[in-house]
Amino acid sequence: MVKGELAPWRPFRELERWAKRFPSFFEDWPFFEREEYFPALESFIKEGNLVARVDVPGVDPKDIEISVAGNVLTIKGERKEEKEVKSEDYVRREASYGTFERRMTLPEGANTEEIAANFKNGVVEITIPVAKAVQGKKIPLQVAPAKGEKA
Repeated sequence: MVKGELAPWRPFRELERWAKRFPSFFEDWPFFEREEYFPALESFIKEGNLVARVDVPGVDPKDIEISVAGNVLTIKGERKEEKEVKSEDYVRREASYGTFERRMTLPEGANTEEIAANFKNGVVEITIPVAKAVQGKKIPLQVAPAKGEKA
């Protein structure tokens, strides 16, 4: 960092320094264990259906639960860690494990009686028929001239 340059505010900077100096002391703290597993979710409208996809590589389909309560779709599951490798034998570890829960509010007019869910290649795909009004419309973007430019 260049002298005089602003540094981003990190409220736990001092705690991070202590964790680096004394790692064995901090490894027993529950919030220092590992990152939470948080699978990516995407949703879009296609052919009159709301399609939601959740990337769950390494998750067994029997460990996934999909439910709807009111207008909220919930996908729960667990990515289990294989215990074949001891933690001290790792050279690099970026994979996350553990339970997850993703929720998505469904639009008004979603037909929750006709939900279909499929699992293929580590992706859960959920299809929900939606009313035509939910499908949306394109809105043109008006671009204002930049300062000093003439319109």
